[in-house]
Amino acid sequence: EKMDMLHISTGDMLRAVIVSGSELGKKVEAVLAAGELVSDDLMVDLIRERLESDAARGGWLLDGFPRTVAQAEALQELLDDIDQTIHAVVEMTIPDEVILERLTGRLTCRSCGATTHVSKVPAGADSPCPVCGARTLFVRDDDREETIRTRLEVYRHSTDPVVEVLGRHYPLRKVSGHGTPEEVSTRLRSVLG
Repeated sequence: EKMDMLHISTGDMLRAVIVSGSELGKKVEAVLAAGELVSDDLMVDLIRERLESDAARGGWLLDGFPRTVAQAEALQELLDDIDQTIHAVVEMTIPDEVILERLTGRLTCRSCGATTHVSKVPAGADSPCPVCGARTLFVRDDDREETIRTRLEVYRHSTDPVVEVLGRHYPLRKVSGHGTPEEVSTRLRSVLG
């Protein structure tokens, strides 16, 4: 928001497909619950649609994409095809222990989709949502420790190489994701400035 860029979160897009209840949503839900990655073709199609939208004309930030070398190569082809480019690649780094603490404590509201952390609500999942007040907080299947550990292994195997591939073509910026949201946001804005 502060940089007036479209935030394109593949996670948000995939969760929206799941909520739709479609056959595709059911397939995506099963893949995510297992801690695995959605197919490259589907992800590229979703990204193309967003990058070609009017909302993307003022600039965009891809969040959670590309996650594989094949997706990185497909993104480069897509950007050439639609005459756009990447101005910077940002790699956010954070220790596994912090990731586990954050995600295993994350609660999502079934009513409004807001997220909070167990450390911020007195009764955990039995608390009212801090945004809408509904008592519908829950832990998503993909926020369970076993799934997160699987996702971290998938990340090391499939996504770490993406940084090297994109770093050969675009400026690479590393940002620590450790700290408060405000601290991380300040670091992120300073490298994107």
